[in-house]
Amino acid sequence: MYESRKDWLTSSAIAALGAGIVTTFAVSQGQNPLIALGITLVAAGLAVMFDHFV
Repeated sequence: MYESRKDWLTSSAIAALGAGIVTTFAVSQGQNPLIALGITLVAAGLAVMFDHFV
């Protein structure tokens, strides 16, 4: 059976990049940058956890 090793750093970078694109658009529309950063960190963290455990 094939079992791949999960790379936390790569998963984190890809998740943060994806969340950061949406967050950048939200900030450009007037959202508070600190709230946007918090949302990005939560979204990236959840994506990494999902990738690791699933």
